[in-house]
Parts: sequence; structure tokens; C-alpha cells
Amino acid sequence: MKAVLDICWIFLMLHTPGVLSLSTHVAVIYPQDPVLRMGSNLTASCWVHSDLGVHASSLFWTLNGQQLPSSLYRVLSPTNLSVTLAGLNASRQTSGDNLVCHNHKGHILAGSCLYVGMPPEKPVNLTCWSRNTKDLTCSWAPGGKGETNISTQYTLKYKLRWYGKEKECEDYTHSQPYSCSITRDLHLFTPYEIWVEASNQLGQATSDVITLDILDVVTTDPPSGVTVSRVGQLEDQLSVRWEAPPALKDFLFQAKYQIRYRLEDSQDWKVMDDVGNQTSCRLAGLRPGTVYFVQVRCNPVGIYGSRKAGIWSEWSHPTAASTPHSERLMSGSCDSKSSGDSNSTLRRELKQFFGWVRKHAYGCSSMSMKLYDQWRVLMQKSHKARNQVGSPRG
Repeated sequence: MKAVLDICWIFLMLHTPGVLSLSTHVAVIYPQDPVLRMGSNLTASCWVHSDLGVHASSLFWTLNGQQLPSSLYRVLSPTNLSVTLAGLNASRQTSGDNLVCHNHKGHILAGSCLYVGMPPEKPVNLTCWSRNTKDLTCSWAPGGKGETNISTQYTLKYKLRWYGKEKECEDYTHSQPYSCSITRDLHLFTPYEIWVEASNQLGQATSDVITLDILDVVTTDPPSGVTVSRVGQLEDQLSVRWEAPPALKDFLFQAKYQIRYRLEDSQDWKVMDDVGNQTSCRLAGLRPGTVYFVQVRCNPVGIYGSRKAGIWSEWSHPTAASTPHSERLMSGSCDSKSSGDSNSTLRRELKQFFGWVRKHAYGCSSMSMKLYDQWRVLMQKSHKARNQVGSPRG
């Protein structure tokens, strides 16, 4: 709070001309630096030293640099001028609002910082995660409408559930606001109780307590070594390969992976949820001659036998690749009717195939890809045969 008061006074010194030396103690404002609830009323008094030879009626008040109307003033004595502020709004900044008493020339005689806000409400949405079991980071949100408009302290506390001593998290340097990381003396296979306490000069509040085991909230680094390549000359497929997160190579767990991909000129991602625990997958049914961006993420399920669902990692950096151009598109055709019939037939057969695959196979499974490859070869032969029948003979 002292630092905040210093900031407030420096603001007064820099933004008003003709500041008199503080060592003269020519005047004082009471109350000094009050903390008030929003909507409350305040009457402040400016006491002027009698040796200054200034009558209270010649003084005036400003709030955040704006002169207050004289109708709010009251001369209490030749050396005392008061001002009454009703229904105070929240402070514009946590460093306070500047209430200043001036002489008739505009020089500052005295100043006070007003801190107007609300007591904190119970913090909410407390969630925690552990990156590779090496730390435990928790984040939360302020309760109610959010900010209290005055300086409010949030403290993350934790202890081992049955026999631990209460401790406070110390690392609040995380880039995410309202978060803290516990980086040492962590215990596995033992549940923790974790909560957040919020406090300011108007009150305090405590979040609900959550109980968790670190192994149940582990997340990993994104998969590394993601590569995307063509599958021969198949114009509607791309092969995706990646490596498991190296930080978890010594842990007993069953990883799950997700892939998402999008067109180069689109922001709409299509997600494949059924990749399983393999580190490769083939994307099918893509547009020929098109650039795709692909990302992969990991969920470390069942570390050391944990039965929780796990937490997804961040997505890997986007990797781009393009599908081959279609020979049918490049060769062209003058027979719009036959081309339309062919495309219609192809779409119908494609729809039939994928309907069968959805019924009998799943996602990136080798069975579905093998069947799909066989079907593609058959369709290409069929298309070639239709072209030979429809082409003019010399």
C-alpha cells in the first residue's frame, strides 16, 4: 500500500503547477488516503496553517484534475474548508483518485488519495494442471463482476490432504493473470487440498477447496517432429507422423492423440478425435491440389494407473503440405454432360464407401486405410475405363 500511496503523491506533484514544499506543512487534508465502498459519501477538510495568512474561502478543490463546484464546499472556520462528495464511483485506477486542496493561485496546499471500490467476492473457476509432473500451476477468476477497483491480494494456498502443513504458493510470475505455480516439494500419489484467498482493505473471501492428485491433472508438451507428406500420387490424401512427448518417455501411461487440419485459406479446423495412441495417421477425402495446415496434440491418459481423463496439451506448431493435383482436373473435358455424370457417380460411390467405413472401421486404423487404398485403385481403374469408352476413336 505504501508504494501505491507514493505513486498517488508523485502524480499530484507532476500534474499540478506551483507545488509548494512539503516540508512547510502549510496544510493537511483529513481524512488522509481513505478506503471507501462504492456509493458511499465523503466529507473531507482542508486545514490551512494560520501563519500562511490564507482564508479558507479563497481555497478550492480538484478531483483527478477537475475543479469541483463551490456548491460542494463549506467554510468551517477561517482556516478550514470542507468538501462533500456523495455516491462515490469506483476509483479509475488502483493507485487511487487524487483529491487536492489549492490556494487561489492554483498552487497545491495538500493532497489525498481516495480508494473507492468493493470487498472481494469468492474467487471462482479454480483449476490446476501439472506439466510433465514437474510442477503444479493453478489459475482462477475473481468472483462477482471481477475487479474490486482497489488493490486486492490473491493468495493460492495448499496442503497435503491428511497430514500436510498449510503453505502459500510463491511463484506468481506466470504470464497468465490470476495464476501461480508450485515448483518444488511436490508429492505424487498423495491428494492435495488447494484454495485461493482474496483480501483488500474492505474485506476478504475464500474460494471453494478443490482436492486433486497431481497424476490426475498431468499435461504434456505438444508432440514433436510433426511431418506431413503426400501418399504417392493419391490426390486426396496426406500422411501425418509425429513423436511422443519426450518428457514422459519414462512414465507408464497410455497416450491419446488428436489431429486437426484446415485449408490454407480457412480458419475452420476439422478435428479427428479417434486417432488413438499411434504416432501416425493418414488424412483422406481431401481436396486435390490444395495446401493444408496440420496440428497434433497429446493427452497422457493413465499415468501410473490414474483413472482420470487427463488434460490435452497445447497444439503443435502448424505444419503445411499440399495434395497432388488431380489428373482429371488437369486433363480437362469438352463433354460437360459426361463429366457431370462421372462426377455424380464418383460422389455417390465415395459417399457409399465412407458410409461403410464409418460402420466397420475407425479413424486412422490400418484396416480402414488399406480398404480405402484398395477402393481408390478400383475407382481409378473404373474412371480410366469410362474415359476410354467415351473417347472418340481415330
